[in-house]
Amino acid sequence: MSFGNRFFFVSLFLGTALTRFCNCNQVVLLDTTSVLGELGWKTYPINGWDAITEMDEHNRPIHTFQVCNVMEPNQNNWLRSNWISRQAAQKVYVELRFTLRDCNSIPWVSGTCKETFNLFYHETDEAHGVKFRPAQYTKIDTIAADESFTQMDLGDRILKLNTEVREVGPINRKGFYLAFQDIGACIALVSVRVYYKKCPFTLRNLASFPDTVPRVDSSSLVEVRGACVDHAEERDTPKLFCGADGDWLVPLGRCVCSVGYEEIDGSCVACRPGFYKAYAGNIKCSKCPPHSFSYGEASAICRCEKGFFRAEKDPPTMACTRPPSRPRNLMFNLNDTCLLLEWSPPSDTGGRRDLTYNVQCKRCGPEPDHCQLCEDELRFLPGPLGLTNATVTVVDFSAHANYTFEIESLNGVSDMSSFPRQVAIITVSTDQGGPSLVGALKKDWASPNSIALSWQQPEQTALPIIDYEVKYYEKEHELLSYSSTRTKAPSVIVSGLKPATWYVFSVRTRTAAGYSSYSPKYEYETTGDSSNMASDQGQVLVIVTAAVGGFTLLVILTLFLLITGSKLHKKQTACTPLHCIDYSLCLSTVPFPGIKTYVDPDTYEDPTQAVHEFTKEIDPSRIRIERVIGAGEFGEVCSGRLRTPGKKEIAVAIKTLKGGYVERQRWDFLREASIMGQFDHPNIIRLEGVVTKSRPVMIVVEYMENGSLDSFLRQHDGHFTVIQLVGMLRGIASGMKYLSDMGYVHRDLAARNILVNSNLVCKVSDFGLSRVLEDDPEAAYTTTGGKIPIRWTAPEAISYRKFSSASDAWSYGIVMWEVMSYGERPYWEMSNQDVILSIEEGYRLPAPMGCPVALHQLMLHCWQKERNHRPKFTDIVSFLDKLIRNPSSLLPLPESPGEEMDYPMFISVGDWLDSIKMSQYKSNFMAAGYNTLDSVARMSIEDVRRIGVELIGHQRRIISSIQTLHLQLLHEHEKGFHV
Repeated sequence: MSFGNRFFFVSLFLGTALTRFCNCNQVVLLDTTSVLGELGWKTYPINGWDAITEMDEHNRPIHTFQVCNVMEPNQNNWLRSNWISRQAAQKVYVELRFTLRDCNSIPWVSGTCKETFNLFYHETDEAHGVKFRPAQYTKIDTIAADESFTQMDLGDRILKLNTEVREVGPINRKGFYLAFQDIGACIALVSVRVYYKKCPFTLRNLASFPDTVPRVDSSSLVEVRGACVDHAEERDTPKLFCGADGDWLVPLGRCVCSVGYEEIDGSCVACRPGFYKAYAGNIKCSKCPPHSFSYGEASAICRCEKGFFRAEKDPPTMACTRPPSRPRNLMFNLNDTCLLLEWSPPSDTGGRRDLTYNVQCKRCGPEPDHCQLCEDELRFLPGPLGLTNATVTVVDFSAHANYTFEIESLNGVSDMSSFPRQVAIITVSTDQGGPSLVGALKKDWASPNSIALSWQQPEQTALPIIDYEVKYYEKEHELLSYSSTRTKAPSVIVSGLKPATWYVFSVRTRTAAGYSSYSPKYEYETTGDSSNMASDQGQVLVIVTAAVGGFTLLVILTLFLLITGSKLHKKQTACTPLHCIDYSLCLSTVPFPGIKTYVDPDTYEDPTQAVHEFTKEIDPSRIRIERVIGAGEFGEVCSGRLRTPGKKEIAVAIKTLKGGYVERQRWDFLREASIMGQFDHPNIIRLEGVVTKSRPVMIVVEYMENGSLDSFLRQHDGHFTVIQLVGMLRGIASGMKYLSDMGYVHRDLAARNILVNSNLVCKVSDFGLSRVLEDDPEAAYTTTGGKIPIRWTAPEAISYRKFSSASDAWSYGIVMWEVMSYGERPYWEMSNQDVILSIEEGYRLPAPMGCPVALHQLMLHCWQKERNHRPKFTDIVSFLDKLIRNPSSLLPLPESPGEEMDYPMFISVGDWLDSIKMSQYKSNFMAAGYNTLDSVARMSIEDVRRIGVELIGHQRRIISSIQTLHLQLLHEHEKGFHV
């Protein structure tokens, strides 16, 4: 007989619309809220589950299955779905939304009422008949409600739905059935949604990636190669990795838009008329360079306007150019041996810089029309063709001859033009070779730095004199260089000379026909400087004073270095290196020089300033990503290689910042690098550098081959000696001492945040979590709203957020317990709230199996309630060094009977079970005959299982506490006490 009204649930849901949503990375195989007709599910027996269909406020059906046979014992009611095709899924998710009534709220029900139901499935390649065989079905899980309702809730007529999701897989057949077993509960199954996850079709880096189903193994990724979009081509093979949650991870490689196309909103679009793109790549189309155009779309190059050209080697980005105009201001200078032709560059270079000049010579007779090429009778220095300077020297010409010189200017496109070239023409008659010499040069006066010269003008000149050029140089440096100056008058004052120095002077005239030959050379001397002696004496005095001061400074500096070096030498020689034990446990008492003070990056007004100050920018071309090794809070974590010029390539770990971030996320990501970059210690993870000037943004750190300490210990359970484990703990303590000395508080010290390299050296890492922890799976909400890792955190930090080196010391004690238990979870299966209450009541973790007494004593010392009583990291390092030097102290039992052990003493088995929060097993111990602590201390793991302790976490907690109890009893017996 069912309890009350079989349909009392229905009206409760009519006023509550079910949320219908779509997730793009989920493929729904079944959703009962979207089925418009009858579901057609089968019930066994017929009078077990009831199918109720009602309409919600939007006139959409709500399919509900209900059962409430709580008054009748031995219920076995089954509800089976229709056959569900798995499609491409390898693993599916079943989401159940239901309500369940609290049995205590139902009157007159004794032990028949249950508060759970069971979920089953059965794989088949096709739908089978209506016959239902429960033995064919495999159990998925027992489903319980987070919140059950009571009679009072029924009065309010508003119930909160429970939502539970379970994984099913791997599934190998074409489809499956779901089945729900009721064993005596009051349930309303409101909706069932079955789906599998996929990485949906996406466009990334101009490549398309198809829908991809993740692997069943959640720790492995599916590598997917992308196909370039239209008008794009591969630059590096585009790849994405499909994660277990249907998220695309680690974009590698890329496609780029082809020639004539640019990237706009993830596709390659043709360049508009008037624009072009000459190279494949993710660059924008460019406007056509000057004097060029493009009329069509997708142009790779712009064509030149009429009269403009591009040379063969000109890049498409260069403007079109044209040939230059002719040279300007062509002049000559003729003397008895040579002819110097000079000109100015053309007014229009054609827009190019590759300007050269060609010189052509013609020798003409008395008649202007009778000209012929000079051919080889003249020599041009440096040559007649391809001149880069606007000058050429002509020698070996004949006297009393007329020469016509044509100077043409050329550039890289002169040969492409069909227009005649423009030339500058000048005619030179060697009859003008008679020099227009000036009269003798006279020195009018002289000073230490100047000489005044004058001369007589030539009596007769064929052409008016334009100006005079005076050449001069030091007599002793005639072959090195000379200077010249021009004047229109037959006189000049030459300044800027050296005192008491002989100079050589000569002068020539310049007419429209060119320069004449130089006059004979004249030598004149500047006067001496009367202030030289005083100047010299002053210089000597300055030099002597500087020398004396420098010598004095050198003496002082030398004495300082000697004294300092002596002290440093004494400090260093006073240190004694310790003995290396086992794998590479070498200790050193030499202090690290100049411990710095930690600077919080949050104190900077501009966060990027902290990044620039404490980190080193790395060129991304030096980084080679090899594989994905995990996923972090901000993006993927990869392993790879870092190439440093002049150094050996090293293995590194690379944290990447996934795309689509905001500036705050970028700062939070780089904040850890700003912290890590301040540290330099062998037991602190080393920052190699950052990449901030290109995407993706990366943090590059040294690669730790063995990963996190907790997982490493779990993989090698029991493989290490006690001295090796102590060596690991000593390294962690040394790193924390360094951080404590710098004034840095870690706040999240745990074995999961310790990394291990190939030499078993442990290094402290994960410095980004010194801020409030928001995404740590080990965290729990505190009264101030943030999240902290309860199992590792000191009581004052949990209650009042008082973080300090003392709270880090508490966390270090938990790390010690993790190491000695080979990565076991602290406090086992206890809830976070139970952990907090137990610690407040004085409970402390017992010694792990095989843990030396001295180490557990150190753990208890770290877990002192009063934080000022906890050891400093300096004390911890010193204590561990003593243990390493004296391995006999690392025995599981006390070294001598007189040594005290600070373990709590229990009177009864019940008290002992109460202290470890296992009081629910009192009756199990008593029924099995374990009535005394002596008998309990002899129990093995098989004995604990045999008395009915089935949960593995409870088994471990009890057996670990039994080991501690055994040590205590042995110690008490040795002291003469009997329990």
